[in-house]
Amino acid sequence: MMKATAEASANIAFIKYWGRKDARLRLPYNASISMNLSGCVTTTTVEFSRDYEQDIVAEGFDKKRIITHIDRLRKLAGIQQRVHMKTKNSFPTSAGIASSASGFAALTVAAAAALGLKLSEKELTNLSRLGSGSACRSIPDGFVKWEDSFAYSLYPPEYWDLRDVLVIVKQTQKHVSSSTGHDGAATSPDFGKRLETVSGRIVRIQEALRTKNFKAFGEVTEEDCLDMHHVMQTQSPPLFYWNNTTKRIMDAVTGWRAIGLPVYFTIDAGPNVHLICEGKDEKKVMKVLQSRIWLRQRIKEIIVNKPSKGARVV
Repeated sequence: MMKATAEASANIAFIKYWGRKDARLRLPYNASISMNLSGCVTTTTVEFSRDYEQDIVAEGFDKKRIITHIDRLRKLAGIQQRVHMKTKNSFPTSAGIASSASGFAALTVAAAAALGLKLSEKELTNLSRLGSGSACRSIPDGFVKWEDSFAYSLYPPEYWDLRDVLVIVKQTQKHVSSSTGHDGAATSPDFGKRLETVSGRIVRIQEALRTKNFKAFGEVTEEDCLDMHHVMQTQSPPLFYWNNTTKRIMDAVTGWRAIGLPVYFTIDAGPNVHLICEGKDEKKVMKVLQSRIWLRQRIKEIIVNKPSKGARVV
C-alpha cells in the first residue's frame, strides 16, 4: 500500500493566461504571474493498492480527467495499482477561484509522493500543467511566474505583505469551464492585440514587484484583468462571467481609490472579485466592504488571503 496527502493553494493571476497554443499539452500563448492564496486550499489524499479492483475518485469531480492524470504518474512509476483518491477544498469548487489549479497541484504532489517518484519542482510543475494549466503556478512558493512549459518562484511568500480579499458573490459552479473558454480565445478579433501588449505588462509588473511599488502593481493588475475579460466577451461564443454584483464592486473599488483607499481588483474566469491591497490596509478594506448594506446583502463569503507556500506533502 502506498499513500500520501498533499496540500496546495489556489492562485490568483495578476497577469493572466487566456488561450492555449497547444491544447493537448496545455501550453499558454503568454507568460503569467500569480500569487498563491493562503485561505484557498485543496487537501488531497491518494492511496495505491493491489487490493483495489477499480479506481475510486472523490464525488463531484471530473473522474475521467483525474484518472488520465493519475495514469501519467503510474506510467512514470511503472506500476498499475488502482487508486483511491479523496479531496476537499476550503473554498467553493468550480466557481472561478482556481480550484482546478490547487486540485491538480495537490493531486500531482500527493500521487508522486505515494508512488515514490523523486521529482524536482520543475518536473512537478510540468506534470501538474498537463492536468490543469494554472496548476503549475500552485507548485512553487509565493509569487510565481509561468513561462511556456513550467513555473518557478519569483519571490517567497514573506517577500511582500500583500492581501487578496476574495469577495465571493456566487458559490455555485460556473456555466462554462475555463478549459472550454480557453478553446475559443483565439476567435476574439482582439486576441492578437492582447498578445502584443501582455509581454509589456509582464515587464511592468515584475518591476513593480521588484520595487514593491503598489500603485504601479495595482494599475497593471486591473489593466490585464479588463483586457482578458474583453477577449472573453468578444470571442465566439462570447463569455460573460461577471454578474451585476461583480460590476458594482468594480465600480465601488474605483470610488474607494478616489477617496484615498489603495485597493485594486482582479477577476478570474468567474464572477467573484479579488480585492488586492497591502497588509496595512486590510482592515480598511474590510471595513468599507462591511459598511455597504447592498454589498452585505449580496456577499456569500469573504476569504482573506496572504501570500502562501506552494504545494507540499503534509
